[in-house]
Amino acid sequence: MLRQAILGLAAAAAIASSVRAQEPIRIGEINSYSGMAAFTVPYRNGWTLALEEVNAAGGVIGRKLEVVARDDGGKPEDAVRMAAELVANEKVAILAGTFFSHIGLAVSDYARQHKVLFLGSEPLTDALTWSKGHRYTFRLRPSTYMQAAMLAEEAAKLPAKRWVTVAPNYEYGQSAVAAFKALLKAKRPEVEFVAEQWPAQGKIDAGATVQALALSRPDAIFNVTFGPDLGRFVREGTTRGLFRNRPVVSLLTGEPEYLDPMKGEAPEGWIVTGYPWDAIATPEHKAFRDAYRARFDDYPRLGSVVGYVMVKSLAAAIAKAGSAETEKLVEAMRGLQLSSPFGPMTYRAIDHQATLGAYVGRTALSDGRGTMVDWRYADGADYLPDDATVRKLRPGE
Repeated sequence: MLRQAILGLAAAAAIASSVRAQEPIRIGEINSYSGMAAFTVPYRNGWTLALEEVNAAGGVIGRKLEVVARDDGGKPEDAVRMAAELVANEKVAILAGTFFSHIGLAVSDYARQHKVLFLGSEPLTDALTWSKGHRYTFRLRPSTYMQAAMLAEEAAKLPAKRWVTVAPNYEYGQSAVAAFKALLKAKRPEVEFVAEQWPAQGKIDAGATVQALALSRPDAIFNVTFGPDLGRFVREGTTRGLFRNRPVVSLLTGEPEYLDPMKGEAPEGWIVTGYPWDAIATPEHKAFRDAYRARFDDYPRLGSVVGYVMVKSLAAAIAKAGSAETEKLVEAMRGLQLSSPFGPMTYRAIDHQATLGAYVGRTALSDGRGTMVDWRYADGADYLPDDATVRKLRPGE
C-alpha cells in the first residue's frame, strides 16, 4: 500500500510538472495607457506583433508567451499595487513596461524587494540603472544621459554660449537637464546656463514659460518638454518669436508620437533625437516596418519599436536561460545580445542598460507634417560611460 501511495504521489507530481511546463510564460506589463495614448497605443501594437511572432514560431522553451497588461493611470502607488497583484494572483514570471520615470523607479523598487525581474521598457531616468540600479532591473531605451550625450555632441558645434533650459519638473526632466549641462560644459567650458524653467508635467503655462526664457536673452535653448506640453510650447514660442535665429536642441521631439500631433505647426531646424520611420532602409527595419503595417494598417511610431523589442528581449532571455526562473533569467539578461529593428544590441552586464540607440537629426516640414532630415543613427554603446565610471555611479548588488 505504501509503495503504491508513493508511486501515486510521484505520478501526480509528474503530471503537475508536465502541466506547468505546458502553461504559458506570463509577462506582467504595466503602463500609462490612459495617460499617454500617443505612445502607449503604438507600444501595445508593437508588443502584440512580437508576441504573435514568437508564439507562431512555437513559443520559447516549448511554451507560449502571454502578456497580462495593466494601466497604472500615471500613479506610482497604483503601479506598485498592480505589480504585486500580477505577481501574486496572475503568477507572472516577469514584470515589464512603465512610461514615466518616477513610476519606473517605483516598480523597480518593488522588483528589488521581491526579487522579480523587471525590464523597464520606456522610463529614461539615469537612476534606474545607476544610483538606484540593482540586480533585478534592466532598461531597454537609451537613457537621459545617453540621449543628452548625443545632443550635447551636436550642441557643442554651435557658436551659442548663453543657454536656457525648459523641462518637466520631475525625475526625467531633472536628470535630462543635469546630464546635458554637464556634458556640454565638458566639451565647451565657456558655455553658460542663464535660466531654467520647470513647468509641471502636463500643465505648462506656455506663455509665461516663453516670456521668462526670452527675458534671459539666450543664444540657444535646450528643451525636454514632450506630448501636449511640447505642442503648446512650440505654438507659443513661434508666435512670440522665441525660436527666431535661436538654435533649439530638443530631447525626443523627432519621435512621430510628438511631431505628428503638431502637423504643420511642427518646428523646423531643431536638433532632436527621434525616429524617421519612413526613411530607414536597413533590412531589419524594413522587415519590422512591413510586418507592422501589414498587421495594423498603420505606420510604426517609436513606441511600436520599444514594445516590439521588449517582448523579443524577454523571449531571447528565456531561450538563453532555458527557464522562466528569476535568477536564471537575470543571469541570461546580463550580456544578452539580440537583433532589433535598429540593428544589434546588448544588455550590458555592468549596469543592465541596453545599447539600443537613437536617431539624431533636424526637424523639417514635409507635406504639411513634421519629419526628420539629415539624420544619423547614434549607437547607444558609443554614448555610455566606461566601466570604472559606472562602478562609481552604481551601488553594489
